[in-house]
Amino acid sequence: MAPTLSSKLIFAAFFLLQVWASESAAARTSLMADRHQQWMAEVGRSYKDAADKARRFKIFKANAAFIDAFNAAGNRSYTLAINEFADLTNEEFLSTRTGFKMGSHSHRNASSSFMYADVADAPASVDWRTKGAVTDVKNQGHCGCCWAFAAVAATEGINQLSTGKLVSLSEQELVDCETRSSGCFGGYPDAAFEYIASNGGLSAESDYPFEGADGSCSPERAATRAGKISGYESVPANDEAALMNAVANQPVTVGIDASGEEFKFHRSGVFSGDCGTNLNHAVTIVGYGESGDGMKYWLVKNSWGESWGENGYGMIQRESGNMGGLCGIAMKASYPVA
Repeated sequence: MAPTLSSKLIFAAFFLLQVWASESAAARTSLMADRHQQWMAEVGRSYKDAADKARRFKIFKANAAFIDAFNAAGNRSYTLAINEFADLTNEEFLSTRTGFKMGSHSHRNASSSFMYADVADAPASVDWRTKGAVTDVKNQGHCGCCWAFAAVAATEGINQLSTGKLVSLSEQELVDCETRSSGCFGGYPDAAFEYIASNGGLSAESDYPFEGADGSCSPERAATRAGKISGYESVPANDEAALMNAVANQPVTVGIDASGEEFKFHRSGVFSGDCGTNLNHAVTIVGYGESGDGMKYWLVKNSWGESWGENGYGMIQRESGNMGGLCGIAMKASYPVA
């Protein structure tokens, strides 16, 4: 039987739809390729060969689509953005950009007290950046030494509060010389505090600059002590009220779970996304407050450079209702003592 006019029209419409879909997919791929090329230029990325570039483009395309879809939904308290991690899988990202270790090690200089237990009338908001107690955002690069950066930021803060001088201190000295941690393969902020206290302080970053890789401890470069502490104290676990009392008085180092894709691409607003309590990353809380829409937050200084968050800082929901705080932020907190 010869095809009817209606069946011919249906076939033609189906064929045109297929052509349109194919052309649209090609156009989208072309636009994404242009976007990838522009991003490469912005972040200074290059690849060893065409095959490597094709593989990285595939990852970039998936990450960009995820970010675009999230932002288009517009139903969360925060936004995401493409940053310097856009061509990395989550596994690749976590293997080099985190590094907080949980485990037992000696606490030679730990105090059993919590000096801020009886703090009354903590202010409604604090931002230690405005008080001159926070150095510029730094970047740990491919070295999994967030533990050193978080401890250093807290030490820089208490050093400024006790001396009136803000000095950028050396993460590399901790990576090279603090032996209970594993340098670029992870470590303990508390062990960093113990090292600083027992060695009479820490070098200035200008004397012992960050290299982004494990190195040999250099006694010559570590000879000058630019920031000193006497020890450290721990904040009672899972107690955000106690944590707020501590942050009201100085920057505080915390462990968080940074495993989520949304956290990796966080750009602005108060992060309130899904995350667990498998603490794998260390950051420094440098303030707290409440957003315009009434969401309480912790202000954290990260060590992923200025392309993450708002120029390297992020707001994480405070009083989320989770026992250990959102992303476990109240589970393991400590601060140096002058």
